[in-house]
Amino acid sequence: MKRLVVLTVLGCLLLSSQSVKAASGDKELLIGLIPEQNIFKQIERYKPLAIYLSKRTGIGVRLTILSRYGDIIDRFVQRGLDGAFFGDLTGALAIEKLDIEPLVRPENLDGSTSSYGYIIVRKDSGIRSVADMKGKVVAFVDRATVTGYLFPLAYFRSRGVKSLEGFFSEYYFTGSHDSSVYAVLDGRADIGCVKNTIYNNLVSRDPTIREELRIIAKSPLMPESTLCLRRDLPEEVKKSVKDVLLAMDRDREGRKILARLQAKRFVEASVEDFRPVYEMLETLGEDIETYQYRVR
Repeated sequence: MKRLVVLTVLGCLLLSSQSVKAASGDKELLIGLIPEQNIFKQIERYKPLAIYLSKRTGIGVRLTILSRYGDIIDRFVQRGLDGAFFGDLTGALAIEKLDIEPLVRPENLDGSTSSYGYIIVRKDSGIRSVADMKGKVVAFVDRATVTGYLFPLAYFRSRGVKSLEGFFSEYYFTGSHDSSVYAVLDGRADIGCVKNTIYNNLVSRDPTIREELRIIAKSPLMPESTLCLRRDLPEEVKKSVKDVLLAMDRDREGRKILARLQAKRFVEASVEDFRPVYEMLETLGEDIETYQYRVR
């Protein structure tokens, strides 16, 4: 555990120090990333995009990764972020609590612009329903995500689970979607929660994962990771970033970077995209203004 914490801190420091300066010099944007995957994979995934944006807009783009989902809300102002790639619930929280506006979100390789959550188990676990989960261990991702927490919570409640503590022997938060998958694969958890795009990415790299795991539930569609920028940024800056991202699929270099992101292109985003998040919160009787998204 200590080694994992040290690696996480080192990774955050490494990414925070990586700045891609534009030739024109002084202007810079600091963009936050949520830890959907292992932080080193996130660095590898998004750094080419930062370089591309810097070159095409003339604005230096610097990335910083947050160690936990909830941190991206709490640290946005503290770290002086100009924007962030928000997830489903973090995006809705940011719209309510921060002065930001959605800019773009990726279109997935299958043409979809949304994602959904899976509840997964090992095929050899004997688990086929919620009744089979009694006394088992659950690996959630973070309280500040729909696909990694709110959806499975709603799913369990709809099937008679009134209290996590009273039904499961243990539950914990892994901090990232890929870690939740590996927790089930390695036997550290009996049930896991994961966003479909992360699950599909893992399967594409290791097809044996599909042979070992069973998907037993799927959430409603949720907004994909969405780039939001501070509303008070100069309009020409926001327009420049948006125009470059929306046109990436029309040049060869842009398409190469999109392929690394496992996306076809970027499309315009809006506040309306987050309506399913509000509906999920309503299902659970939660208010986004008072929802306790920090892991206690």
